[in-house]
Amino acid sequence: MEREYSDRALSLIRWSPNFGNSLEKGGFMLSIHVVEAIRFDLNSGYTKCISEDIKSNSMTVGNYQIVNPNEGQPLPDSHRVTVRVTSGNGGSYHHSESVTGGHFAFHTVEAGAYMACFYAADHHPSASMTVDFEWKSGIAAKDWTNVAKKGSVELMELELKKMFDSVQSIQEDMFYLREREEEMQQLNRSTNTKLSWLSIFSIAFALSVAGLQLWHLKTFFEKKKLI
Repeated sequence: MEREYSDRALSLIRWSPNFGNSLEKGGFMLSIHVVEAIRFDLNSGYTKCISEDIKSNSMTVGNYQIVNPNEGQPLPDSHRVTVRVTSGNGGSYHHSESVTGGHFAFHTVEAGAYMACFYAADHHPSASMTVDFEWKSGIAAKDWTNVAKKGSVELMELELKKMFDSVQSIQEDMFYLREREEEMQQLNRSTNTKLSWLSIFSIAFALSVAGLQLWHLKTFFEKKKLI
């Protein structure tokens, strides 16, 4: 069973049968928007992918850790994961092999869906592990504690800076959504134009076939001297 720590809802998208060249069994992908922390189970030989839509030039930070089933004891050898973070165009931003936990942080170059995939290698007998995963983007990824320490700012000034960054983030989101809307409108106009030309071509083709049939029938009847 999966456990969620944020108020955001997780939605199951589709089964994902591939994880690079190493996956032989199926896994699945989850789509998330802004997630503070989630916990999920992962069986050996399977992959679980989590996707987040991120704007360009945004900071994104992720932390993951396998939960120790026996506190105070070393993790079993079967509890290892391979983690890969990629962009929608296939760019690789993080890759760790057979680890028990890790961290990634990067600035996005392009807007779109970024995917974090967790793969557990085959193990006999089959093993199941629990993974804690935290993924933050944009203003949520900013470390305000360090900002306060480095700047030696007062509490009120820090809160004002948070508010300013929040407003700036909302404004950037508005511009981003407007750009996406314009792209969709452009796509709709292009599709409508293509459909119009297709309709005209279909009508012209149908009329041509009808005319050819009439001409053929007229020629046939004239040869038979029926008309």
